[in-house]
Amino acid sequence: MEKPDFNIEEVNKIIRGRRSMFVAQFKENDPVEDVIIQEMLENANWAPTHKLTEPWNFKVFTGEGLKKFADFQAETYKERSTKTGNFIEPTYQKLKENPLKASHVIAIIMKRDLKANLPVMEEIAAVAMAVQNMYLTASAHGLAAYWGTGGPTFWPEAKPWFGLEEEDMLMGFFYVAKPATDRWPMGKRRPVGEKVEWVRG
Repeated sequence: MEKPDFNIEEVNKIIRGRRSMFVAQFKENDPVEDVIIQEMLENANWAPTHKLTEPWNFKVFTGEGLKKFADFQAETYKERSTKTGNFIEPTYQKLKENPLKASHVIAIIMKRDLKANLPVMEEIAAVAMAVQNMYLTASAHGLAAYWGTGGPTFWPEAKPWFGLEEEDMLMGFFYVAKPATDRWPMGKRRPVGEKVEWVRG
């Protein structure tokens, strides 16, 4: 295979231009084409992975699937919080309504290969890099997207529903939609020099 001829200016532009856009910024009832979601997932599949374990797995909710996901997380929240006396109606409504405002909601799943004998941190990092590839692809298409760890991310009851084994991990949800505005969010970072120490000898 010949060495690829990358355009570094475009690489820099997409990395530094990537942004999170949230539900309030979503354009509702105008779905993103599945072919774009498939492209995002294909790019996710090319993330770095130690020992080629490829621990990333995705469950994509769209159409009526969004309601199925929304109902699961809302009703599970209601059941959990009622037992502890911490039920909050606005939280319930948010869990029931927010997924329906997205075009696609992608569950981010880390499935461990225990035979590979890798530190769990490496597998989590591999999945996170896969999600970054999805983020960059979504931004390149001008889409609104964000990765959140709300809802059932850390609920033990969610593991069976998502088909996870005990050693696997639900790592949140990637929401995708068309943006409601043409305005792109401003970015803000502290200078990288504040976070780097060079050791030259």
